[in-house]
Amino acid sequence: MTLLRLIVYNALRHKLRTVLTVLGLAIAVLAFAMLRTMVDAWYAGVNASQQNRLISRNAVSLAFPLPLAYRDRIAQVPGITAVTYGDWFGGVYIDEKNFFAQFGVDADTWFRVYPEYRVPPDQMDAFSQERNAAIVGRKLAERYGWHLGDTVRLRGTFYPGDWDFVIRGIYAADPNVKTADETQMFFHWDSLEQYLRQTLADAAGHVGFYAFTIDRTQDPAAIGRAVDALFANSLAETLTETEREFQLGFVSMTEAILLAIQAISIMIVGLILIVLANTMAMSARERATEYAVMKTMGFSPARLAVLIAGESLVIAIAGGFVGMLAVFPLAEAFGAAVGTFFPVFKISGATLAAASGLDLAAAVVAAAIPSWFVARTTVAEGLRHVG
Repeated sequence: MTLLRLIVYNALRHKLRTVLTVLGLAIAVLAFAMLRTMVDAWYAGVNASQQNRLISRNAVSLAFPLPLAYRDRIAQVPGITAVTYGDWFGGVYIDEKNFFAQFGVDADTWFRVYPEYRVPPDQMDAFSQERNAAIVGRKLAERYGWHLGDTVRLRGTFYPGDWDFVIRGIYAADPNVKTADETQMFFHWDSLEQYLRQTLADAAGHVGFYAFTIDRTQDPAAIGRAVDALFANSLAETLTETEREFQLGFVSMTEAILLAIQAISIMIVGLILIVLANTMAMSARERATEYAVMKTMGFSPARLAVLIAGESLVIAIAGGFVGMLAVFPLAEAFGAAVGTFFPVFKISGATLAAASGLDLAAAVVAAAIPSWFVARTTVAEGLRHVG
């Protein structure tokens, strides 16, 4: 009997125990992959950030606006190639459960600064010609079954009243930017401006934030300081950050939750090790007499260690395979259920590699103690053993 056949035979000797161990490992690998993907989803906005894109907001808080007049002054800073602006709308579609991001944006410049959101030219033309037109992301349209020409009514919160928007475009993310958000809605900032002029004239002429791109040869930090220097000691000082820093600011607000998820991930790694180590330890104890006989036949301690490690690897690989087979449909279903909070919920190659690596590492570690036990047990002690 070859060593490989012996390893497989040993792994299947106690079928029920092996099946239960495989299921335990599968669940642990599944949970680890899902939690890691949840952390990745939290950082999706950060990962989608462009190196040459900066955000300027009010230095006091994002809740405070900036004058529209800042746009031209920002555009004159050397190194800045395009400037746009937007405002968070915060409307409610049907009820609060149907949350998605909505922004009033400058129709002429928004998609130049965010080229990863691709809109067909004819749809962009239609969007530009109507003040109540909107462009929505592909996933958002799929979620609610929206089509071009449909009217979406939002109940305003910051801007009270019922707001009707006609969908004139559906954008898709650049395939090279896999973490780009396709669940947003963009409409004309002019609509908000017109509303404010009619209802709250003092608040008109302001935007929520500026976004701008810079020449890739320029230093983002230096340009950020130059922009902030323009408005220092003014009534509305700016805080300019790279898009990545801006997104990390949001993520840091939920740092405690992320730490908890990462702690649970580590605990799951320990669970994988315990489940497998327990099985291998039981196997080694039960086969102490058998290993002693094998020693008398010429099996060296190293060869027996290979036998034990091989059995551990077979079980670990089976558990990992089952877990990864299940993780894709589960992630798909989970992503669809929580798409409101996690626009991008995909199992990454890095997550699969990490889960596989931990699974295999646990297999090696779990085999270490039984191998040591078998190596130090003499033939006489093994033959006297009653398992």
